[in-house]
Amino acid sequence: MIHDAALLARAEALVQAYMAAGLTLATAESCTGGLVAALLTAIPGSSAVVERGFVTYSNEAKHEMLGIPEATIAAYGAVSEQTARAMAEGALAGSRADVAVSITGVAGPGGGSSAKPVGLVHFGLAGNGMESRHLERRYGVLDRGEIRRRAVEDALGLLEGALA
Repeated sequence: MIHDAALLARAEALVQAYMAAGLTLATAESCTGGLVAALLTAIPGSSAVVERGFVTYSNEAKHEMLGIPEATIAAYGAVSEQTARAMAEGALAGSRADVAVSITGVAGPGGGSSAKPVGLVHFGLAGNGMESRHLERRYGVLDRGEIRRRAVEDALGLLEGALA
């Protein structure tokens, strides 16, 4: 994925845009396991923009590292709008970043249910002075790598949109 020319070009443009705006960002990733942070940090000079990344794969990590209340995860699940928003807000609060994006989902091939099928991914976006945002995607039953790739693309889209 880090060798994908189209994704690298998008990441480079995003890093340049954040640099020009004087903004920094943080990531909070579950099903993508740090792929967004890895892609962004593949760009030379990204240290001026990428403040930090959290890989919070377990529910305990979401609670301990991002401050998500256990009650939120118990009530809505790790893969939910509420958890995705809380992840982004927690990453923002737990960093010095201006903008934070989060990703939580079911990348498969197992682990899905009728309510939360494979391919369901929730995203959160939080920023200083902006209302948090949520995006839900249902990619369908695809290859695990393809679901994660599409999630990275959508996370980049949210970060791009935060500049508008």
